[in-house]
Amino acid sequence: MPLSEEARSIFNRLGYDVSGDGREFVAERKWRTVQVTVLGTDSNVCGRRAITDGGEAREYPFRCFVTWKEGAGDLRGQLTDADPSYEWAVIGVDSDQHDQYDVVLPEAR
Repeated sequence: MPLSEEARSIFNRLGYDVSGDGREFVAERKWRTVQVTVLGTDSNVCGRRAITDGGEAREYPFRCFVTWKEGAGDLRGQLTDADPSYEWAVIGVDSDQHDQYDVVLPEAR
């Protein structure tokens, strides 16, 4: 299953209403609206473009980046270095067992 479908499936199972197509979508549940960005292991986030150009913090104060599990740690490091103004999390999907995933959060400050 493509990673973008995996991401939608995860948020649906968590009880979120999902809207939007492609590699970016919005997930809503109760009072929380999360902008979700799907990044494959081949995505170039080193230049920060995929991290900071995805939306304004005032529009979506919560962001979630979904990637394959093996790239989740690197993505967390890049987000930590970029220090964006929004709250974020990374979901690392297991490429062998697609219903398995880890949630990676920023380190406490």
